[in-house]
Amino acid sequence: MTLPKTMNAMVTMGHGGPDQMVWHEDWPVPVAGPGEVLVQVKACGLNNTDVNTRSGWYSKAVTEATSDSGHASVNDEDPTWGAAPISFPRIQGADVCGVIAAVGEGVDAGRIGERIISDNWLRDPDDPEDISKTGYYGSERDGGFAEYATMPAVNALAVNSTLSDAELATFSCSYSTAEGMLARAHVTERDTVLVPGASGGVGGAVVQLAKRRGARVIALASEPKHKDVTALGADRVLPRMPDDLRDALSGEKVTVLADVVGGDNWPALLDVLERGGRYTCSGAIAGPMVTLDLRTLYLRDLSFLGSTVIDPAVMQALIGYIEAGAIRPALAATYPLRELHAAQSAFTRKAHTGNIVVTP
Repeated sequence: MTLPKTMNAMVTMGHGGPDQMVWHEDWPVPVAGPGEVLVQVKACGLNNTDVNTRSGWYSKAVTEATSDSGHASVNDEDPTWGAAPISFPRIQGADVCGVIAAVGEGVDAGRIGERIISDNWLRDPDDPEDISKTGYYGSERDGGFAEYATMPAVNALAVNSTLSDAELATFSCSYSTAEGMLARAHVTERDTVLVPGASGGVGGAVVQLAKRRGARVIALASEPKHKDVTALGADRVLPRMPDDLRDALSGEKVTVLADVVGGDNWPALLDVLERGGRYTCSGAIAGPMVTLDLRTLYLRDLSFLGSTVIDPAVMQALIGYIEAGAIRPALAATYPLRELHAAQSAFTRKAHTGNIVVTP
């Protein structure tokens, strides 16, 4: 195919609110370097990492909940997931579904035309198991909020599916994050998993993937979303935060708390874990600053498991789940890429269930 020289792209120019994302109709089409592929982007999912990086929420200077509008104080040295600086301009957008349009030196030309989704973790090719040598797609390098994007060939994962481009774009970040949390907590059919924020992209993925492991799943979500969360497979769905969570659980023995919410309700969530229970965390959208009674941790023999950089095998496993129909997308809405401001606004309001996607 003949490739254009320029493309439409939404480019983030700095930290702050949505106004930092600027629409360009003449942005240069990137060129695949050695070991890379050029992907024609068909759809790109939204996730919290894009918002948090643009707003600067990852900085230790920020103590409030995730915000779409930016934060008053952001340290220059730690505004990204990896507590490191970021260079602007940057094309964000991690969750790419697309078609390989060209390949760089050293990549099999037979991959041109291949339908792919992105593995978002950028690893050291000489030491892929070292989590200290990782980056994230759309953060440490340009991502998919554009008509074309380059990525390492190993990060472009072939997928054979009848799902639409927008549906496939819901998986990469949310489902790999969820599977990483469950793998780190060694969730099995013997567990009962409590999922706060179960209507979100990661929360809904936790529900599905925990059920795939055979676990019992109790979800917390606002009542208008209970039907949608039940459809994802939850065994029970309770209000987002009952006045008395222990009473609402009615004797359930929660062995795993899979949390991306945090915030003021965190102590009450932690308090329902059974002795020897595991707390696995990959987010804090309601606020990162929580109060911990250390007696709860040590007297109840709890394990705390942070989960960010996933095992390299997780994404390959997800491809298998997708192709086997073992998990399904939860596509809440699709917007044109040019309307990314509106899409992210809807995303941060959290009135939806599942994932929001933009298409070039």
